[in-house]
Amino acid sequence: MRWDIFCRVIDNYGDVGVCWRLSRQLVMEYRFAVRLWVDDMIRLQRLCPAVDTRLAIQSCRGVEVRHWRHPFPNVTPADVVIETFGCELPENYVSAMAGACSRQHDQILDGCINITEEGTQRVWINLEYLSAEQWVEGCHGLASPHPRMPLTKYFFFPGFTAATGGLLREKGLLAQREAFQSDTVKFWRQLGLAPPAATETVVSLFCYDSAPVSRLLDSWAASVTPVRCLVPASHLLQQIAGWAGIQTLAPGASVLRGNLTLHIIPFLSQEDYDALLWACDCNFVRGEDSFVRAQWAARPLVWHIYPQQDQAHLVKLEAFLDRYCHDLMPDAATAVRTFHRQWNGDGNLDWSGFWQFRAQLQRHATAWAEQLARFKDLAYNLVHFCKDRTNH
Repeated sequence: MRWDIFCRVIDNYGDVGVCWRLSRQLVMEYRFAVRLWVDDMIRLQRLCPAVDTRLAIQSCRGVEVRHWRHPFPNVTPADVVIETFGCELPENYVSAMAGACSRQHDQILDGCINITEEGTQRVWINLEYLSAEQWVEGCHGLASPHPRMPLTKYFFFPGFTAATGGLLREKGLLAQREAFQSDTVKFWRQLGLAPPAATETVVSLFCYDSAPVSRLLDSWAASVTPVRCLVPASHLLQQIAGWAGIQTLAPGASVLRGNLTLHIIPFLSQEDYDALLWACDCNFVRGEDSFVRAQWAARPLVWHIYPQQDQAHLVKLEAFLDRYCHDLMPDAATAVRTFHRQWNGDGNLDWSGFWQFRAQLQRHATAWAEQLARFKDLAYNLVHFCKDRTNH
């Protein structure tokens, strides 16, 4: 089965991160031919340093990577076409899909069935953003006939229940995490840092510029116990440098204030970022890709959701908190909800009120990851959804 995955980079690393992980999993676990179209090669290269941003076409870790540029080339559409996050396919590509369908029109009864040039039914999917909202279950898998062409598009929703598309999770991921967490000394040495002391709380910080970062750092500096914070290089460094009262920060730099030791580390590949999440006691994450990986890390997390107009993102945040906090004791659940609302809203952060439940939050994070792992993963669900609609 041949796959075309289209990605327009909106959220810096969230959308391209999802697309790259999905592409890699389809190649590695299912041996499919995957062609990934990305409009921002620089962002992809930061997640996978082997990518050459100068090339319009290249093979990278088994995936055919194409630079999505205008005008879009005339290519034969794949058996499965994934339009991620409503990015809208190029017009000539859609026309090519419709043309193949028209040439096979006498072989089908329903003009809205998508047919490849080889006579196989083509599957066109809009892979939507992850949401914990209840309405997602009712919309997952719904078909939408094209208004003018003999084509059908299906809406595929990632989610947290068996009635959705699930979450990206490679085979053996949790076993790999457990093996790593049994001995993290090598990882800290690779970063050029000493392993943390037993009394330290180790956190990773990855968020949007709108987060109340200075207040968070102040709370850690005033913490009763030591806090070690690791920050991958990003636009966030400018804000942190202002807080620290220095002109610039770069990988390798450290800032010590009160009980906070802050380390700036290089921007990490996806595999190394996974390891960072596994090595920390608490992870501040953003968007979608790092948010999902933090859940598989089985560590307490704080999510900075992608801001939307009219505060629509806060509805999605509350929907996730409803699910995530369901099995927490009331006091701990209140602390998690309060801290997330503060981090995504007014900025009056109460870190000590949140972290006083550390032991309970850790047990819950482990149980949450185990619960999610009982469902089929996103790639599996996509593959079987598409196979059910093709002749393969």
